[in-house]
Amino acid sequence: MDHAYFWYDAAQMWLAPARVANDMARLMLDNPVNLLGHTPVGRSMSAACEMFERTTRRYAKPGFGLHGTMVGGRPFAVEEEVIWTRPFGQVIAFRRVDCPEALRQPKLLIVAPMSGHYATLLRGTVEAFLPTHQVMITDWVDASMVPLAAGSFDLDDYVDYIKDMCREFGPDLHVLAVCQPAVPVMAAVARLEAENDPAIPLSMTLMGGPIDTRRSPTAVNLLAERRGVDWFRRNCLHTVPFGYPGALRQVYPGFLQLSGFMAMNLDRHVTAHRDMFNNLVTGDGDAAEKHREFYDEYLAVMDLTAEYYMQTIETVFVEHRLPRGEMLHRGEPVDLLAIRRCAIMAVEGERDDISGVGQTLAALDLTPNLAADKKVYHLQGKVGHYGVFNGSRFRAEIVPRINAFIAAQTHVPAPAPVAAPVSVAPAPAMPRVSTPAAPAPAPVAAPVSVTPAMPRVKAPAAPVSVAPAQEPAPDVAPTPSAPAPDTAATPRGGPSRKAQRRARARHLTPV
Repeated sequence: MDHAYFWYDAAQMWLAPARVANDMARLMLDNPVNLLGHTPVGRSMSAACEMFERTTRRYAKPGFGLHGTMVGGRPFAVEEEVIWTRPFGQVIAFRRVDCPEALRQPKLLIVAPMSGHYATLLRGTVEAFLPTHQVMITDWVDASMVPLAAGSFDLDDYVDYIKDMCREFGPDLHVLAVCQPAVPVMAAVARLEAENDPAIPLSMTLMGGPIDTRRSPTAVNLLAERRGVDWFRRNCLHTVPFGYPGALRQVYPGFLQLSGFMAMNLDRHVTAHRDMFNNLVTGDGDAAEKHREFYDEYLAVMDLTAEYYMQTIETVFVEHRLPRGEMLHRGEPVDLLAIRRCAIMAVEGERDDISGVGQTLAALDLTPNLAADKKVYHLQGKVGHYGVFNGSRFRAEIVPRINAFIAAQTHVPAPAPVAAPVSVAPAPAMPRVSTPAAPAPAPVAAPVSVTPAMPRVKAPAAPVSVAPAQEPAPDVAPTPSAPAPDTAATPRGGPSRKAQRRARARHLTPV
């Protein structure tokens, strides 16, 4: 049995007393009553204590911390809700409380990478799309926290999870895959298309994904090809020690993944920590806080199941099965030629040192049966891998393009048909004979004030042909559309014959 994970845990326990002493010293130095803390020596000692604590800490999973957003220029509170769950992952929806526009906006499922970091690494991605979309994100579970009784999880299971999500939240769904999940998302869509499943998403946006790592291979790609599958199996898989829910499970530990990431740009990380120390000594709190925010997220890592990690290494980075048309899912071929309906947008970074330029673009070249107007490509200048899905250029230049792409693929429902005028015509538009006369407390219309709106037609003709023998009630004034019949019979107490002639003369006066 491999003991690397056990030794890592043991080192954390051995450092516990030193961490306690370090925290006590820092509290004393940071106490405003302690005059030593206000001297350059005291500030240097306090900064050294914080750097030791941060270097030896085991970082827990952070929260998203998104409590509000702006929609249409108005602020709305944001609440998280778990809407789909499985042993190795769940989907979190970000609800805008009391937002009337929410249900009319497109549904966007962000598939976070299962590559060592938590989904909270995409906090900025979620925040950027909250004003314009119903945002959901996959939240993968640390493999060390999943008991062995829950079973295994490999690349086929990953594809199954994506297919199930599309069925659960589709068919009016847009999918955005960041980095590693570009391959399983594309495979899931290809299988849905081949099966003619109604849950096919409207679009998928692939950002910095290793669709074909033979194009512009990076150091990560070359290492995988040079070492081979057996080397990774011998050196990267370890057993979770006792004390965790997933004890005795084979995993690729997060601390190894983090070591590999930091080794790629070691000089940058050393410089960042040196600057952090100097900022603490000089009292530059804003710069120090930015460092804390970034590294609290970057240094929080999770374990991956051994079977998923090895299958991904072999399928994606060593044998390139997807671009070669050799990838299988549950024994069925993943045929990219079957993609005909789901629109695809590929986004890459000019300085990406994880997924080289052209690797994500391959998705458009491998789907010749998809119409050209359903394919979009964007190469973002002056950004690396992280800048493809976060940062100022992402918000200012990439997000608007993705919004326009999604809007172009969103099906807008047709307006409801309007009823014919005849079926909904109001009673006043019908002849007077259709409504029996009845007393009313107030006049319907004043005979003199509405005269200018009357049509230029001789009034006597209408009552002769359609007026009933029954005369209107004496307290209801005759309307322009139905003048009172000319009759000599007048109820007792009604107007005189002379007054009736004067009224008719007023009604027949030309306009």
